[in-house]
Amino acid sequence: MFSVKIRLFVMNVILLHFQKSKLTIMLNLQSFVFNGFQENTYVLYDETKECVIIDPGCYTVAEQNQLASFIIENELKPVRLLNTHCHIDHILGNNFIAKKFNLGLEIHKEDLPVLLATTEYGHLYGFTVDPSPEPTRFIEENEIIRFGNTELEVRFTPGHAPGHVVFINHLERLVINGDVLFYNSIGRTDLPGGDLNTLLNSIKTQLFTLPNDYVVHTGHGPSTTIGNEKKYNPFVGENAS
Repeated sequence: MFSVKIRLFVMNVILLHFQKSKLTIMLNLQSFVFNGFQENTYVLYDETKECVIIDPGCYTVAEQNQLASFIIENELKPVRLLNTHCHIDHILGNNFIAKKFNLGLEIHKEDLPVLLATTEYGHLYGFTVDPSPEPTRFIEENEIIRFGNTELEVRFTPGHAPGHVVFINHLERLVINGDVLFYNSIGRTDLPGGDLNTLLNSIKTQLFTLPNDYVVHTGHGPSTTIGNEKKYNPFVGENAS
């Protein structure tokens, strides 16, 4: 009887330790609004202080300093530089971040032509583009991006851009969505490589298959939820024409 109690006590201690270790995993998200397109840049980090930088759109020196200062002041350790896609407003800070923190760029291979074209058309939008480094590796559909104790699922979501991906953290029930889905709107499809039917299919098969309470952090404007967009989005919601 005594040995049984000892075993139960040990099992309870192990279970409590496991629960506490799970509870300490906390993903933090910091967003910044940069450049003339009002693009949302994201820094994700957890209790290990490792972080990933997604879509650095910082263009001016002041914007670059704002992003770098946040990372340095919070004693974060950048370990990955990720692009959801490579339109100019999402990559303006790629070179700065890559050099500042000695990071390789990771994108989907289908967006490489989009990345390489940014220096050619940047002047049309009034930007003197600091050329982005080319990727050191390509992100694969359905792979798991890992940093610290955090995992991000990659889903391939073309339509706005040919190599667009989104990053999903299921523990915190959030999506870093780039320009696929917006609050009561969707990404534009009139840019090279864009296609409306492809975009709508990406939303329906890759985003609307998530639970309704998942928060969608967009590339521009406010965040939304999967449930809100399923119900109210005029382009792809339940009452869309």
